[in-house]
Amino acid sequence: MKKILSLITLFSFILIGCSAGNDVNDESVKVEDEQNQSQTDEVRQSILDKIDVNYSYNLARKMEEIKTNDALGYRTAGSDAEIQTGEMLYQEMMNIGLQDVTKDEFTLDTWDFEKAKMYFEDASGESYAFELGGYQTNFDTNGEQEFELVYAKKGTAADYENLDVEGKLVLVDINQRDEWWINYPALQAHLKGAAAIIAVQDGGYSEISDEALNTQDICGPDDAPAFSMSQKDANVLKEALTNETTITVTFDAKSEVGFDGVAYNVFGTIPGKDSESMILITAHMDSYYTGFQDDNAAIGIMMGIAKAIVDSGYQPEKTLVFTALAAEEWGVSNTRYDWSTGAYNQIFRVRPEWVGKVVANINFELPAYECESVDYIRSVYEYNTFLTDLVETIPAVDGVYKDGISVLSPTQTWSDDFSFAIAGVPSMRNEFSGDFMSEIYHSQFDNADTYNELAYLFHHQLYASIVLAYDQIAVAPLNFETRLNALEESINADIMNQYGIETETLLTSIASAKEIAAQLYKQVEEINATYKEALLSGNDEEAATLYQKSSELNANLLSIFKFCEDEFVRLTWEDESIFPHEKAQ
Repeated sequence: MKKILSLITLFSFILIGCSAGNDVNDESVKVEDEQNQSQTDEVRQSILDKIDVNYSYNLARKMEEIKTNDALGYRTAGSDAEIQTGEMLYQEMMNIGLQDVTKDEFTLDTWDFEKAKMYFEDASGESYAFELGGYQTNFDTNGEQEFELVYAKKGTAADYENLDVEGKLVLVDINQRDEWWINYPALQAHLKGAAAIIAVQDGGYSEISDEALNTQDICGPDDAPAFSMSQKDANVLKEALTNETTITVTFDAKSEVGFDGVAYNVFGTIPGKDSESMILITAHMDSYYTGFQDDNAAIGIMMGIAKAIVDSGYQPEKTLVFTALAAEEWGVSNTRYDWSTGAYNQIFRVRPEWVGKVVANINFELPAYECESVDYIRSVYEYNTFLTDLVETIPAVDGVYKDGISVLSPTQTWSDDFSFAIAGVPSMRNEFSGDFMSEIYHSQFDNADTYNELAYLFHHQLYASIVLAYDQIAVAPLNFETRLNALEESINADIMNQYGIETETLLTSIASAKEIAAQLYKQVEEINATYKEALLSGNDEEAATLYQKSSELNANLLSIFKFCEDEFVRLTWEDESIFPHEKAQ
């Protein structure tokens, strides 16, 4: 209740200041008339004409060349491969004309996965060689070494009854989507004295093929080793174990976790007229396996949009910051929250001063794949309204996303935009969902065969347009009514009343806050429409005056956004974003 009342007070204070400080009213404002829209389209088209998806695609493919594992790829946290990729992108940023190119160093735990090969000869004398994927744990055979291998089904405590696994490799089946994460069987095996587990996907992920491997963040310590084996290869071993408790295999593996190492986030800018107001465009440069979609193509689109803007000659109002982030997949050992390490460090530790300056973070994941017939943008609550209105003006690309564009809220934890959002930076990303997640995600099948050129082109055009739209506003278009609607819908009055919690006053307060938030957003829309009209008509003096007069309002809105993230975001056991009261409810 106190948090809602605080919001009402903040909204009211800002609304009074907004009304008194800006000479804008309904009669004087013409929101996006035909002439204004025509001018917007002309500026946008000058950028879109410079988009070259072949440049972006070729850059994504170039990233594949730098890897820790010669057979499978991998470009992991703080590894030489990740650092070399950062150096390559640093040079590429300078080549395409970005300015102030910078490497930001931060501390993390590192992972270098060089190899994991297993050799086996069955009873008939047939020889097999298996290529295994890895997890962020320490395990070094120092060359080929013989091990006994046993099969422990799901790897639960019950599955270990009457099974001696001391010093042995343990083959286990796992479904990380429907059952449990990799750390559970890894820790169980470690407790029993096993050398390592060999995990075989049994649904949930890597369903595309029985040859598919899979890697996720370990969410555990470095000394409970784990590797990934395909169903096809595992079936050979299971067949050999049909009448045997153990079999002998030869294993040659090297997986190294280091502590308190360094990595680098790399960024370059297109300086705007206002150096203190920024739009942050991000993608991560680490990957599992080849990582074409996740996240090479994302780096490609980020750089492709940057290059198109530079080549178009467009002079942004705000400073555009293009950032290649390290260690998104993993970067901290022995913790549940071991991912998004580069983004978290960048905004909380390396560049905390960006909070309050960045009006929008646009993050990319898997952008060259048509996940569904609808193209979803996942955004913080407060940008849902602005984006929903904006996408109505985006031209379609024939042959892709036949059901259009839709906006989802809020942001969720499995990508770097969430780290920026909880720091106080309003964020969004292209949504990834559908069959890709269960079939291809984090497997060796995430390669260039998945490339959809039309989807890639569409996302270049869509997100270049979004960058332009945020550049042509004076005030961050944050609509707090959207979050308040979600808050209101999340309250189960029946449950609360059962426990003596009175909800009528709470719901009344939320309704009051919604009303004031709606008025505030209307004022913001009017200011932005007037500013954009002045900007596009060449009335630079009027635009500059309105921009300056609106700076305090912009700062206050971003401050309220941070308040909302601090006070109204919590996580479920599955790390889904919820409101605080929903945990108890």
